[in-house]
This record gives sequence, C-alpha cells and structure tokens, in this order.
Amino acid sequence: MSKVGALFLLLFACMDVCVLSVLRSLQLSPQNSLFFPCPPLVALWGGELTRAVFLLLLLLLCANGLSGARVFGAVQSILVLCLHLPTYVTLLHALGWAAEEEMWGWHSWERMFQGYLVMMVSWIYWTQYVQSLLVSLSLSVSSVWRPRSSKQEPKKKATSPLRRLMSFMRPHFGCFLAVMLLVGLSSFCEMAVPMYTGQVTEWIQNKGTPDAFTEAITIIAIMTAVSAVMEFIGDLMYIVTMSNVHSTVQGDVFQAVLKQEIAFFDRTPTGDLVSRITTDTNIMSEALSERLSLLMWYTFRMLFVFFFMVKQSWKLSLLTSMGLPVIWVLPKFTAHLRERISVKIQDALAKANQVATETFSCIKTVKSFANEDGETKRYERCMEDLYALNKIEAAAYAGTTSANSMTTLIMKVSILYYGSMLVTRGTVSSGELVSFILYELQFASALDALMHSYPEVKKAVGGSEKIFEYLERKPQIPPEGTLAPKSLKGYVQFQNVKFAYSSDIDNVILKGVTLEMKPGQITALVGLNRSGKSTCVKLLERFYQPQGGQILLDGEPLDSYKDAYLRQKISVVSQDCALFARSVRENIKYGCPDVSDEDMYRAARLASAHNFIMGLSKGYDTDAGEKGGQLSGGQKQRIAIARALIRQPTILVLDNATSDLDSENEQQVYQALLSERVNNCSVLLISTKMSVVERADHIIVLHDGVVEAEGRHHQLLESSQLYAQLVKKEMQ
Repeated sequence: MSKVGALFLLLFACMDVCVLSVLRSLQLSPQNSLFFPCPPLVALWGGELTRAVFLLLLLLLCANGLSGARVFGAVQSILVLCLHLPTYVTLLHALGWAAEEEMWGWHSWERMFQGYLVMMVSWIYWTQYVQSLLVSLSLSVSSVWRPRSSKQEPKKKATSPLRRLMSFMRPHFGCFLAVMLLVGLSSFCEMAVPMYTGQVTEWIQNKGTPDAFTEAITIIAIMTAVSAVMEFIGDLMYIVTMSNVHSTVQGDVFQAVLKQEIAFFDRTPTGDLVSRITTDTNIMSEALSERLSLLMWYTFRMLFVFFFMVKQSWKLSLLTSMGLPVIWVLPKFTAHLRERISVKIQDALAKANQVATETFSCIKTVKSFANEDGETKRYERCMEDLYALNKIEAAAYAGTTSANSMTTLIMKVSILYYGSMLVTRGTVSSGELVSFILYELQFASALDALMHSYPEVKKAVGGSEKIFEYLERKPQIPPEGTLAPKSLKGYVQFQNVKFAYSSDIDNVILKGVTLEMKPGQITALVGLNRSGKSTCVKLLERFYQPQGGQILLDGEPLDSYKDAYLRQKISVVSQDCALFARSVRENIKYGCPDVSDEDMYRAARLASAHNFIMGLSKGYDTDAGEKGGQLSGGQKQRIAIARALIRQPTILVLDNATSDLDSENEQQVYQALLSERVNNCSVLLISTKMSVVERADHIIVLHDGVVEAEGRHHQLLESSQLYAQLVKKEMQ
C-alpha cells in the first residue's frame, strides 16, 4: 500500500470516530434522541446516512492522490460500512422478526467494530471473488459480441494442466459419480450424529424419559456404522480409479515423448525426460490420490455441516460465513506461491536426475579419470539448490498453517461469545448450542483439511505442467507419407541436398550433395571427419529433414513413404551400436519378435556372431547387460549387425560397423556381407579402412559438405588427391 493510501485510511478512521462520537452524544437511548419521537428505523437510517455523507466529503477532499480504482473501492467501503446495518435491520423488520436492540444499538463502539469487520469481509469478497467473476463474464460477453475480421483467426488457448488432467478422468465419470454418491451418503450419516448429541444433552438437562436417550444412542451407532462402510467402499473405488488414471497418464506421456523428432532428444537431457515421465507423474498421482480424495470428502462434509448449522441457528451460521473469506484467501495466495515453487522444485530435481543418469551411464569414464569427487560435488550443488527451494516451500507451508490456526481460533471464540448471548436471550436452547458447537468443530476440521489439501492439489497440478507440455507438443516433422509398395528396389538419390543441425548459417554440414545408390550395388562414402558422411545416413533414416534439395527413393520423395515401412526397409548399423539390458535373443529380434529362430541363426552367422554366442553361458538367452556391458565391443557390433540383417532390409547401411572387430572377424563379416550381397540389397558402406572400401562398386568422396569425386577404386587413385591420401595413410 502507498503512503498516500495509508494516510487516507488513518484520516478516514479518525473522522469516522469523530462523527460516531457526535452521533453517540446526540442519541444515547430511545428517551434521549435527536430524532425522537421519530420511528427508530428512521433514526437508524438518518444517523448512518449522515455518517456516510461526512465520510464521502472527506474522501472528496483527499482523492487527489488516489487513482480511480482506489476511489471507487473507497466509495464501496464507505457505503458498506454505513448502510449494511440499516439494510439488515430493515430486512429483519420486514420479515417480522425482533430488531429493537439493533435499531437502538447502532451507535455503540461494539457496533462500530462490527461494522469495520463487515467492511473488511465485504472487501475481501469483492476483490477476490466478485471482481474476478465480473471480469471473466465481461470477457466472455465481449468475445461473443465483438466482431471478428475475416482475416483474423481465433487464437488457440493453452489448455490448463487441471483441465488436461480432468480429460483423463472423464472416461471414469461413472466411477467418480458413484464415489461422490457414497461420499454424500456417508457425510450425511456422519453429520446427523451431532444433532442427536444435542438431544442427549437436553435429555440430561431436563431428565427426560429413558426411551428417548436409548433411541438417540441407537440412531448414533447405526449412523456411524453406515457412514464407515460407505466411506470404505468409496475410498476403495476412488483409489483403484486413480491408479488407472495414473497408469494412463504415464503411458501417454511415454508414448508422446517417443513420437518426438530426434532433434528434441538432442536438446533434452535423458535424465530430464526420465524424471518427467516417472518422478513427476508419481508425485502428481500420489498427491491427487490422497489430497484430491480429502478435498472431495471434506467438501461434502462441509456442505452437509453447514446445512445442519443453518438448521440449528441461522444467526450463528451467518457469523461463521462472515469469517470464511478471510480463511479462504490465505490458502489461495499460498497455493499460487507453492505452485510456482513446485515447478522450480521439479526442474531442480530433473537436473539432479540428469547428473546422476550421466554419471552412472558413463561410470567407466568417471572412474578412469578418477573424477568421483567432481561428480559428487556436481550432484551436491544440485541438492543444495533443491534444499533451498524446499526451505522456501516449508516456510510457506508453516506460515499458512499458523495463519489458518489463528483464524479458526478467532472464529471459534467469536461463535462461543455470540452463542452465549443468544442462549441468554432465549433465542436458542442449550442443546441447540451444543449441537451447533459440535457442527462448528467438524466444520472447522473440514475447512482445515480443505485448506491443507487445496494447496497440495495445486502443487501437484503445477508439478504436472511439464508433463502435459510433452503430451501437447507436436513433433516438428512433416506429415507421415502413405506409400508402402510391396516391392522396393532400393534406388536412392540425393539431389542438391543442403542441411545444418541448427539455424546457424556458418555451421552448414551438407552444401549441395548430389549422389545416388543403385540397387544391388555397394556404394561407399569416404572422407575426413565432419565431411557429412554420417549426416547423409541420418537424413536417409529421416531423423532430420534437409533444408534444401530432396532425397528420392525409387523415384519418390522420401517423405511420401510411411514411417514404419521405411524403418522396415532400411537397416543401419553404426559404430556406437546400442544394446538393451535384455537377452541376446531379444536384442537380435528387437522390433521383429515374431521372426523364427532359424532366421535369427542365419543373421547371426552372416554377422559372424553365431559361434561366440553359442559359447556364452546361456547361449542366445544370455543377458547382454546394461548397454551391452557384459559383451566386448566387437561382440556388440556383430550382434547389432545380426539385428539389422534379420529384417532382410532392402537398404543396408554400415557406418563404421566393424571398427571394434579384429582383422580376422572383420574379414569374415565383410566376406559374408559383401560377397553374398545379403539378398541382393543396396549397401551403403562408410568406413575408415580403405582395404574394405576398395571392394565397393561405387565410391563417393565427400569433402567439406560437397561431393569432390566419385568412381571406382583405381579411378579415384588417379583423379582424387584426397582419396589417394587416405589410401596412403592407411598403408603407412
């Protein structure tokens, strides 16, 4: 609040005290009144209107330093402060209820304090609830009636995480409806107990018949048992349903991530992805399974309790409802704070998981460089950031809890004070007051549970924001093609292909490559590092899209083929072949689980892998270990070659596929692959060993992103200086 605003509030309060003091001196009782013998209702309206006029004049004098919104809010506050009591008394008088005490007690200091309390509550209602509702309604109406230009397209609103989460719950609407019905019946049975407790109190006080006491106790026991059974069934149905929702969300997130383009995985760390799919969804599921259940249960209970509270005493219920906005505003602010902190905590946790994933996946490198302490310090720094955020969250939670406890305590004291006054006046009986107090205790308990559960639900929803970003993210790849011909020759053409891994024009990898792979032939790509050899392979696999030119397969653009068909017809074996922590059999049959064992044995023999596999402890059922860690580098490459050959591809790409093999095994592999031509498929060979390259039918020399020369081995020795240097270096 600004200094001008604070000064205005101080002057406002001082003037109000002065005005009220004057009116108090003029009207001390019904026998001594300025407005006597006017009717008391007229005197009430006259005094409060006089007070309002003086305060509005003060506002006009001090309004120069205030904005229009502040002036409007001050006018509202003055009207509420001065006119709420006359309106309330007039309503009581119109309904025929006794209101003499309120008519003549308006000028007391107690009423003044109550007036400021009502003004504060109304201001909270207006600013936090009514104003936001009016703004949303005005935006809705303006969006409907605002004329839209024919060229202007409607903007697509981002779906909120809560609404996205509700879409997963919608298929289980019947189960949630049944749970809500059970919750309602259980809450109703439980809330009937305090009513009969009040009847027992009156029986004890008035010494009624024993039958009435026995009847009340019996009904309490039956209601409690029925409530417990329904609560058990409802909890069971809810937990099972939420487990199903969690499995669906986690499965959809995993599938959505797998559909992203390769560039997405290049930019996003693996640890971050794993953390989002597993940790974030688990946190969200646990919080929603527990907290959302409490939110639903205690909402029903609070509604039923308030119904019975109004039935016992509407005046005490009105006093209770006046304190609700103050209590509700606290968790509303803290929920937004904890939601923002939750997002930061999830990001910090994802970074820590990324460090752990990187360290464990490269553990051999870490140990070979004796950098265990360095990685530990990296992880500790991530934990320190996480600890700092957890401290902020803990402070917000502690502040919310203490504020909630203080406000609920003030409400209880106010109800006891006002209730004792009503009992003294004979407005309510002692039994009704006991029942109301019991209801108020349950109401406060339900409200406290709601205020604790609501921020937790908001926190879970905030933590799920990144999850739903992955779900809603569209892969940045062109639409899938429709071609899937029964036969494919394997004729590949690169026509003036240009490509860069980023938008940086100084980092262009391919600068207009034109080449072709003829069916049934062996085409070799050679060149220095970063000449673009592996990039051509990635473009052929359609992991990336060229920024210029096009790639044709049997005369058709590569994008016009179906993804699954293309993956089946093109098999790639790279230098850094990756195996899964599964058996050798599962690794070779990866993606083709229905292939027969005979085809598996044939592919293994072509890859010169069958003999060493049979020598393993369990043969083809031997576990390869994490990333194939139980096998040597050469064994992993031969299994990867067998995995590619088992698909019987039309195009086989060998990108330094035998770099870890010894000379004997390498000759065996190439003897099988190049001599038998593997079902007459097109072979693209990339190798740094020129003794292998020279056996190719056609050799293409790449240099600095362009084709420098092409032809057979003996032709290139004469026409290409770069090719001759590569051959000479290997001989030396």
